[in-house]
Amino acid sequence: MTRHADSQTQQIILDLFAKHPRTRLTPTEIQRRAGFERNDLQPIIDALRELCREGKLVRLKKNHYTLPDRQNLVTGRVQAHPDGYGFLIPEDKDAEDVYLSRREMRRVMHGDEVMVRIDRKRRGATEAHIVQVIERAQKRLLGTYEEIDGKAYLIPMDARIGAMPLKIAGARLDKGKVVAAEVSRFGTAMSPPEAAMVQVMGDPDDPEVQAQSIIFRFGLSPSFPPQVHREVMSAVYQISESEIARREDLRPLPIVTIDGENARDFDDAVYVRRNGQGYELFVSIADVSYYVRPETALDQEAFARATSVYFPDRAIPMLPEALSNGICSLNPNEDRLTKTAWIDFNGKGETTRSRFFDSVIRSHARMTYTEVRRILVDKDSECVARYAGLVDQFKLMEELALLIYETRKARGNLDFDLPEAEIILDLQGLPENIVRAERNIAHRIIEEFMIAANEAVARQLTAKDFPTLYRVHEGPDKDSLEALAPFLLSLGYRLPLKKENLTPLEIQRLLEACRGKPEERVINRVLLRSMKQALYQPENIGHFGLASTCYTHFTSPIRRYPDLIVHRMLDRVMRGDKLKPNERADLLRSLQEAGEHTSERERHAMDAEREMVALKKAQFMMNKIGEEFTGFINGLASFGFFVELDAYFIEGLVKLSSIIDDAYDYYEKEYVIKGRRHGRRFRLGDNVRVKVARINAFRSEIDFALTG
Repeated sequence: MTRHADSQTQQIILDLFAKHPRTRLTPTEIQRRAGFERNDLQPIIDALRELCREGKLVRLKKNHYTLPDRQNLVTGRVQAHPDGYGFLIPEDKDAEDVYLSRREMRRVMHGDEVMVRIDRKRRGATEAHIVQVIERAQKRLLGTYEEIDGKAYLIPMDARIGAMPLKIAGARLDKGKVVAAEVSRFGTAMSPPEAAMVQVMGDPDDPEVQAQSIIFRFGLSPSFPPQVHREVMSAVYQISESEIARREDLRPLPIVTIDGENARDFDDAVYVRRNGQGYELFVSIADVSYYVRPETALDQEAFARATSVYFPDRAIPMLPEALSNGICSLNPNEDRLTKTAWIDFNGKGETTRSRFFDSVIRSHARMTYTEVRRILVDKDSECVARYAGLVDQFKLMEELALLIYETRKARGNLDFDLPEAEIILDLQGLPENIVRAERNIAHRIIEEFMIAANEAVARQLTAKDFPTLYRVHEGPDKDSLEALAPFLLSLGYRLPLKKENLTPLEIQRLLEACRGKPEERVINRVLLRSMKQALYQPENIGHFGLASTCYTHFTSPIRRYPDLIVHRMLDRVMRGDKLKPNERADLLRSLQEAGEHTSERERHAMDAEREMVALKKAQFMMNKIGEEFTGFINGLASFGFFVELDAYFIEGLVKLSSIIDDAYDYYEKEYVIKGRRHGRRFRLGDNVRVKVARINAFRSEIDFALTG
């Protein structure tokens, strides 16, 4: 028998086990029984590893393999506890969490994806044993350098990961320094994991070290590979007359960009004009697909990153600055290549027709949200005079945007009114204030126009039956909403729970009912937490949050790779491409993989951004230890509750162990923390007074203590 390709080897092994489902075999036994040649042992071992990783086989003691017993196996993510034990959070949302003993946790780390076997013992007790580590989550670690019994150790930044021996190059370091490391050997039942030092970051109290630590831990790279730089440098940035000639010339239109004050890359430009009783909206988006060609090093790097990451004091872009801030960015008074969605609306703000084409524009102004607000809301004479030629245009934009919003609201669009923090930095990049981010009419204009363009493109691709990457959002699980019902009822609100799933319109009515009331913020938060995350996939299941039956992302190709994919699909539709059955199957497969990757990278970027904001908040509170503030409870846990301050958009933890007047327990189903002896209760939304007790900026931790 000749050497087999990987997939053939795997299939032969699976066929063998299918004939003998209860058999337990070693690699050499598999080699003999399946008729492999002597030199096929290594491919068999490689195939077994892959089959175990995919969960199709499991590895037992003494190097035996067998088919998994699905009734006793559970797959999920490890959630570690600082005290050494942990839980498996199953992939199946309906399954209960599985306790993992300290002994089992020696082999895994927080965030690992694993498969466990549930063994039932006498008297109904169960015990979980890890049978397979599917994916390791912790490869890069941040921590401080310490010496224990004269040996070097890494004390990880994440308290859920225990101390581990550290291999260092050269002389001993100063204790307490921040060290970047990589796991060199994962733990076993008999020995702990080990790490190897990558670099010394510096002092944990240095704000820049704190920021760089987050960038390292999330594996983000501010620089691009040399091949990408070579491609960017060799690109032609002069727009040829022949390219302009083949496009619709929109340069005479007074089209503008509207972005935040600190924005540097401008994806979208907009223009509105009347058409009888209706309106014509032009949304022109940077034609990134013209400059970023498939299969180039630039394209591969953009796909790997999948998204730009925005921090309060810096950005890590998806594309090099020569593109993101240069030729692709719709800078004012410069010719730029774009893709335009031209959408007609009737007098009610309903779409009647859409067209799409390649275009060239020249932005007439780089407007900010603040400037547009000053024109439309404040009627600021200086700002009105400066943009006199555009004032009527902004008024028309406002008129159309509000009509579109009312149309979307009527179908059930969910508008969670949760304030976001805006971090004001000083000249050194340190936070000097944290305020509520403004959301004004200019934000509404751009939001409505971008949603309208995204929906129009999604409808066009769907109507042409062309595969694409949809932006989808599943509705909340009925169980999640049922769990919220008692808490909402305690505040005087009722969700109409029934056999059918709730519609967005029914949840919207609840949001409207609490608008402007003291409990509004906490109800918005708990409802938002019950929602699933939006993601990218080629199957269109609609977007629950937007109450949209057909939605995609088209408007931000400079900073989101899914938008670039959609641009390429729209290109093919505009060319009239037809797909053969095998081409369609291949395209759907690649879109599925792209959707999974970009969705994961989006969540990764959001986690990094959230971590950096938490760091800036901790830095801001460093000089406020001992000060008292009022706030409200916005989160409950078994170890304490989180308090959001009224003065700043900052939250901190009140540990139950710090409240000494009683022993407290968390009743998850009732959404309450209650004292055992005196019955004192802490609920979501309760007003409390706290003082700042402890700050650990390196860990982005803020601890409060109750003062009353």
